[in-house]
This record gives sequence, structure tokens and C-alpha cells, in this order.
Amino acid sequence: MTAADASSGSRPAIRFDWTRAEAEALYGLPFPELLHRAQLVHRESFDPAAIETASLLSIKTGGCPEDCGYCSQSARYDTGVKATRLMDPGVVVDRAAQAQAAGAGRFCMGAAWRSPKDRDLDRVCEMVAGVRALGMSTCVTLGMLTRPQADRLKAAGLDYYSHNVDTSPEFYGRIITTRTLQDRLETLEHVRAAGIKVCCGGIVGMGEAVDDRLGLLLLLAGMDPHPESVPLNLWAEVAGTPVMATAETPDPIGFVRLVAVARILLPRSVLRLSAGRQTMSDELQALCILAGANSIFLGDVLLTTANPGLDRDARLLDKLGLRAVTGGLAPA
Repeated sequence: MTAADASSGSRPAIRFDWTRAEAEALYGLPFPELLHRAQLVHRESFDPAAIETASLLSIKTGGCPEDCGYCSQSARYDTGVKATRLMDPGVVVDRAAQAQAAGAGRFCMGAAWRSPKDRDLDRVCEMVAGVRALGMSTCVTLGMLTRPQADRLKAAGLDYYSHNVDTSPEFYGRIITTRTLQDRLETLEHVRAAGIKVCCGGIVGMGEAVDDRLGLLLLLAGMDPHPESVPLNLWAEVAGTPVMATAETPDPIGFVRLVAVARILLPRSVLRLSAGRQTMSDELQALCILAGANSIFLGDVLLTTANPGLDRDARLLDKLGLRAVTGGLAPA
């Protein structure tokens, strides 16, 4: 499938060779045409009225040695975030049960590490097994992994590993210097080799150009196989971080265009509206869903940043006539 025939009517072929010219051509289409094409692609693999619901818990907050310029949890910046120890597995499982009762089907656990120590991984594996026993889909983000660590998480019952590439290869070095893009890709290779599904996306609004946003999508679309889950984050302002000096909120219609291009390039990936939804109007979220986004995080907080509350999300889904799917979405 090319940019010219994205509306072909048959199931879109999975491609790993999208060119920048093709991505730019899609992004530049008249808005109704771009959304139409994205909707056709979306409907080939997903129910357009279904939204995956997930919950995210910070199981170890702050004190991270990395210098990611957007992150409130880096020990290098004074952001007001207090470092905490790794949570008790029993408490985490209790929190997962509460999230499940509130309507979440996937439970994601995040720890602010460069990479986990083996002794800490013992407790994380206990958390994964406990959450899995509730009947929930499991996801963790722990930083960089070795292959043996990925194997241990798989044995504990981990379904997804979340490890973002963050931005385009060209912009990456302006945001992070303490780990390379190749470091991130190697962790994703370990995760894939262990048989764990990949959750991988990025952040927009850090001062990057539209070309960088498309470069992020091309990086993801070049992965074979594509990530099963792709979070698209709007950077949320964090005082004390370097990105505060460069950040620029994307034009709302431009962000919808990005979601639509992501849907066409990644036809069978679940696209999640992640950080930044608390600043989006209902109308903007509705356009993003129309463009192919089909997953959201529930709850008031995402790690350390704000998120729309359960009541607001329930009202939005009701207004749009959408159905929350707690068992996880899989392409048809």
C-alpha cells in the first residue's frame, strides 16, 4: 500500500519500507481526505467504536540517573519529585485490583531506573505474576534490559514491555545524552527475542519540527514487526527540566494529522493517547479517535503528571458512543 492507494478497500499490507516522501505526502493531504484514509485503514483491523483502557502506576519514582530532558524523575533536575523506594508487591497488586474495578484491562508498572538490578527484578516479577493472576494484561517499563532479564519477565507472565524511542533519530541527541538510541533498540530486540509484546512510541511538543515527528513514525514503522502498542505523548510541562526552554505545544490539527499518519503507517498497532490528554479538549480527543487512536490511560495521574479523571473519561466515551474494552485490543 502506498500513500496514493491507502484507501484501497482491502486489508492494508504491513509495510516496513515507508519513505519520508510518502509520510510527508500523507501528512500534507487535505484534512478530510487524510482522516478518511486513516479511518479506512483503522476499520480493516479494529472496531472503530472500541477503546482499550489501561492504568499506569509508578512503582518506583524519581532518582533516575539519566538526563532525559523532558523527565520529572531525573535526579539531575530540580522538579520537586521526591525519590521513593520500589513499592511492595502486595500493595501494587492491590492497586491493580482497584484499577480493574475502575474499568482498566491492562495494568502498566513504571520504575525510574536506567536499568533494573536483578534483586529488584525479583520483586517486579512478583508484581507481574500477581497482576496477571487478576486476569489483567501486564506491562512494565524499567529502563534498559538484558536478554536474561527479559526472559525472567516473560516467565513471570509479562505481556508487554514499554520502552519508548522518544523522538526522531535526528532530534534524539538534543534531548538525551546518557543513553543512545541504539541502546533503546537493543533493549527492544531483547524483549522481542524473549517473546514479549512491544509498547513503543514517543513524545511530541519538545521543540522538534514536524519532520522529526514524521521521523519518529518512520522509525516505528521500520521495525519488523511493528510495535503492538504505540503511545503518542504530548509533552506535559515540567518545571526544572531543560525541555521547558524549547517546548512548543503542537497545533491541535497538526497533532491529529500525526495520529492519522501513524494509523496508516502502523495499521495493526494499538495507538494510545497517553500523556497530555488533560490539556486536550473533548473535541480534540474525538478527532484523534476518528484519526485512529484506540487506547487511553484511565486515572488521575500518569507516573508524575496529570491525567483526566475517570468521570471525565466516562462522560467523553458516553458522548462519543464508544465502548471501553478491558480485555485488550487485538487486530482482526
